[in-house]
Amino acid sequence: MESRIALLGAGPPHRRDARRGGEGAGVMAAAAGAASPADKERFICIYPAYLNNKKTIAEGRRIPIDKAVENPTSTEIQDVCAAVGFNVLLEKNKMYPREWNRDVQFRGRVRIQLKQDDGNLCLPQFPTRKSVMLYAAETIPKLKTRTQKMGGSDQSLQQGEGGKKGKGKKKK
Repeated sequence: MESRIALLGAGPPHRRDARRGGEGAGVMAAAAGAASPADKERFICIYPAYLNNKKTIAEGRRIPIDKAVENPTSTEIQDVCAAVGFNVLLEKNKMYPREWNRDVQFRGRVRIQLKQDDGNLCLPQFPTRKSVMLYAAETIPKLKTRTQKMGGSDQSLQQGEGGKKGKGKKKK
């Protein structure tokens, strides 16, 4: 009986064991844990869906709806974070997995370095990823591109309404 138990444990490793973290799992875990906070893979990721007030929490919004922005883009998030002093990477071809719309407007992911190599924060006023998201959502509406779009649409509406006065049926 004892020899049978010994034989069961002595077989060659199965591919299932490698997936679950068999013999080589300790080495892989140690390599993953040794990555420094300054590596690009360790930067925090922010998708535009996190800040979008058109999304529900189930669809991916991560901040309160009253603080969220209408359809933010990854370039707007990048501009805001770079202006405050973060080290920022824009990955244009990445998509949020829950985003059903494959339009170019909704593409993109922004990676932001939150911590330095030694583990200290890059900017002390932003200790968490949520604080970065709230700042971006607060600042995006103040961007020149956003304010110009709003101003231009008001003028075009006023001009369009003026032309409607003369329309009507002719009297016979």
